[in-house]
Amino acid sequence: MTQTRLAVDIGGTFTDVVLETADGRLATKKVLTTPRAPEEGVMQGTLALLAESGAALGAVDVLVHGTTLATNAIIERKGAKTALIATEGFRDVLDIAYESRYDQYDIFIEKPQSLVPRARRFTVPERVDVEGRVLLPLKEDAVATLPDKLRAEGIGSVAVSLMHAYANPAHERRIGEILAKAMPDLAITLSSEVCPEVREYERTSTAVASAYVQPLMAGYLGRLDKALTAAGFKGAVYLMTSGGGLTSLEAAARFPIRLVESGPAGGAILATHVAALSGEGKVLSFDMGGTTAKICLIEDLRPETSRSFEVDRAARFLKGSGLPLRIPVIEMVEIGAGGGSIAKVDGLKRIVVGPESAGAEPGPACYGRGGDKPTVTDADVALGRIDPERFAGGKMRLDAKSAAAALDRHVGQSLGLKGAVAGFGVAEIVDENMANAARVHAVERGKAVGETTLIAFGGAAPLHASRLAEKLGIRRIIVPRNAGVGSAVGFLRAPVAYEVVRSRYMRLDSFDAAAANTLFDGLKDEARRVVESGARGQTLEERRTAYMRYVGQGHEIVVPVPARALTASDVADLRRGFENEYRALFQRVIPDGAIEVLSWTLTLSTPSTLPKALASVSRKSGATAIGKRPVFDAATESFAEVSVYRRPDLGPGQTVAGPALIVEDETTTFVSARFDAAIDAAGSIVLERRA
Repeated sequence: MTQTRLAVDIGGTFTDVVLETADGRLATKKVLTTPRAPEEGVMQGTLALLAESGAALGAVDVLVHGTTLATNAIIERKGAKTALIATEGFRDVLDIAYESRYDQYDIFIEKPQSLVPRARRFTVPERVDVEGRVLLPLKEDAVATLPDKLRAEGIGSVAVSLMHAYANPAHERRIGEILAKAMPDLAITLSSEVCPEVREYERTSTAVASAYVQPLMAGYLGRLDKALTAAGFKGAVYLMTSGGGLTSLEAAARFPIRLVESGPAGGAILATHVAALSGEGKVLSFDMGGTTAKICLIEDLRPETSRSFEVDRAARFLKGSGLPLRIPVIEMVEIGAGGGSIAKVDGLKRIVVGPESAGAEPGPACYGRGGDKPTVTDADVALGRIDPERFAGGKMRLDAKSAAAALDRHVGQSLGLKGAVAGFGVAEIVDENMANAARVHAVERGKAVGETTLIAFGGAAPLHASRLAEKLGIRRIIVPRNAGVGSAVGFLRAPVAYEVVRSRYMRLDSFDAAAANTLFDGLKDEARRVVESGARGQTLEERRTAYMRYVGQGHEIVVPVPARALTASDVADLRRGFENEYRALFQRVIPDGAIEVLSWTLTLSTPSTLPKALASVSRKSGATAIGKRPVFDAATESFAEVSVYRRPDLGPGQTVAGPALIVEDETTTFVSARFDAAIDAAGSIVLERRA
């Protein structure tokens, strides 16, 4: 069924809007994000794009939306004033955390700052054991005293996380009922609904983070819904989740923590589709926008996924230095390295870039909106890679003099660097930051990053892809069509999907098939309630997994489970599946080792089909440049004239020799002197490194 669809991606600097008509044509728009009221930027970009396309909002069937608002609220500590209610004796779960240090030898170690300080953590007498048996009934009189304390603290949102509530949520639900009756406007988050899994710290951290952003996200989504309705929108709204699926507006407002990586997830989906079209088996997805850069490994057309994620890391690349979240997520590394990332010189006379960003307000110095600190975009302007007259299709003129002045004032004067050399220093540092992140991400997963093809998208990625590839030893780069709004395009390729998880301990040597089937029936009903309205009659695909380990081990691995009723005879297949996955990771198994299951997941989704690889096209010369532009050459420390091409003018097979610039409305691709470029059958720019 053909539909007219809109995709909207709110980033820290730009809001991207993509319109896909019923016949498959795409139109795009990029506007500055409006941080104080994000829905204003969404409506501005949407209505402007529709006006340019001659379409009406009332004719749009579906709007798909992704955003980094939840992530930014956590990082910037701009969420609701939140309280935690825990089991008596477990007030300090957030402080105890893993009882370890993420860097054993750093005497100045900084632990991640809790979203709920100790003074706003309350406890109630109750206790449930690991199997869900009530050891101490909930003392409701103690709960009844909490509303007055919450009002006195000015609490707007509360997380309830009790011991072993994943096994028996009755006490959490009763606390929710009492608080809702006494404080109808209070946002209440139950850990047994957000994260019904073992491990108290991760479950509590996830519930607290969801509670922290819930009023912000529910308020924003409500305002957006009203603004769309007032403008004549009658279609359905879906939100992109961190796991790569679409969910309903209601589910997103209820569990906003699932949206923390929604924008980057859309980018990974786009990269997967581009890889399928190009016949690529090993891909490094590189998404660099205005605020952050996201890097994801994709192998055999499947992005790596996980159920754990850290946000707001105190140490950029060190696991354990952030706030842990247990949510379905496409696994990637994200660093503060975007076009708006601010550059400075530290006390050791080193150039430092990010993670602080100029954002949309005031933005880079070259935007002329009051920003006076140099950013990566200012460096790209100073290096000649961005034409100030053609930025955003000429709709937004940049101030090259302000960019140069900011670089000179904050970088050049401190280091004795003149002119564009300071800008080159900034660009080199941000490129090395991204290369280092990619190396670490690949090594941790046992992958060779140099064997991948780089797929670059986002407003800034095509400008930096050549140099990043040089640093990583990558020989092939693909810049897809509409790269500047790539994540939003990815939203349009995502299935409607929802994953549900439940912890239920079980050993394979005493496997209870009836209990497992009852559990999966409940998970399927829960997932169906979320997915069915968006399925619109499509057949739903079901995927089941189990999180398994040898008895006594500390971490589990994911094992596929048949999507049907299980029987006792399935134990052998489950063991075989576990041993296959274990052997792939560790090259060996433990003969006759006892195996246990901690958690089970079920995902329902609409069909997700990937395109077939397109045939290669013969290459031909004859691309016509629209002019030349001086671009800084680090080898000679001077500017050299390079040819400039308009991307819409280039047809399949046409080649461009580097160095060159290929410009389009949303971004510019810099083809360095070590690469040549050609247009493939899908319209992507393919950069091949010279022998």
